[in-house]
Amino acid sequence: MQDIQALKDYLNTPKKIVITTHANPDADALGSSLGLHHFLVQFGHKVTTIVPNSYPDFLEWMPGNHLVVNYEKSQDVADALINDADLLFCLDFSGFGRIKRMKEVASNTPAKIALVDHHLNPEIIPDFNFWNDKSAATAELIYDLINNYSGKDSINQDIAECLYAGIMTDTGSFKHPSTTSKIHRTVAELIDLGADVNKVSRFIYDTNSLERLRFLGHALAQKLEVDEIARVAYFIIEEGDFKDFRLKQGDTEGLVNYALSIKGIAVAAIIIEREKEIKLSFRSIGDFAVNKFAEEYFNGGGHKNAAGGSSDLSLKETEQKFKDLIEKDILNTRIK
Repeated sequence: MQDIQALKDYLNTPKKIVITTHANPDADALGSSLGLHHFLVQFGHKVTTIVPNSYPDFLEWMPGNHLVVNYEKSQDVADALINDADLLFCLDFSGFGRIKRMKEVASNTPAKIALVDHHLNPEIIPDFNFWNDKSAATAELIYDLINNYSGKDSINQDIAECLYAGIMTDTGSFKHPSTTSKIHRTVAELIDLGADVNKVSRFIYDTNSLERLRFLGHALAQKLEVDEIARVAYFIIEEGDFKDFRLKQGDTEGLVNYALSIKGIAVAAIIIEREKEIKLSFRSIGDFAVNKFAEEYFNGGGHKNAAGGSSDLSLKETEQKFKDLIEKDILNTRIK
């Protein structure tokens, strides 16, 4: 991998290392971060993982969860750790705007920076670069980094399960086009190294609260809009829905995939109003590039078939803008 020898040379003596990832961490963000955390402590480094804000309950099973510093809850402590670090690992994001309130301290840290990411158009200029947009998940890149750094014998069960979770979720349980033969070989290695795939899958997919299940039923029955001509389906989730169903962080995760699963649908979206913010998530099948759509119209980006964005408009105005774009952009684009 690019820069692996330079990183090994730099880490030949114990260093103070901070690992961070994007806001609203998902399984790939947290899994790759904790997988790397467990790997680096084996070599005597002082390692801290800092996340910009909270993450869903269904990720709290990950080994090392109790060590994670939440920036929103411990800003002063986190700032001191970042300013005192020798090396800052930026995982699963490639622009400091993705870490919200951490942006200022992270972008001005005196520490060297290592970038490990698979998103398009990286903005960060790192000292050690492990960016590859052909990778299916950042957890895959961390597996490759470890394997090239010291060999797979450095991967214990905790690391294997963290990385397996990241790869499993970012490939849509191995359904996305990014699922290559290399991905299957990688997860086979992780299983051989101790990953309990039944446990990981059960914790992530089969630990729903009663409130979330009731919300899913409500969303499918009352919130789903379908345009069969444009082959678009989308959800509108209001602030009140979070209150009515007592939703927690991550309870809307995966909802957009239900819209995409409808026969004949090629583009799906979810528009969410929460805490005075409007967030959007897009999915597509085939040639329609939702990352370009998100970048052009909703201050976002991501992958060709999975992207996100935001809106400064009200929820109703955002919905109307999206509906207008269905006519202007999506309907007029040939979707295979």
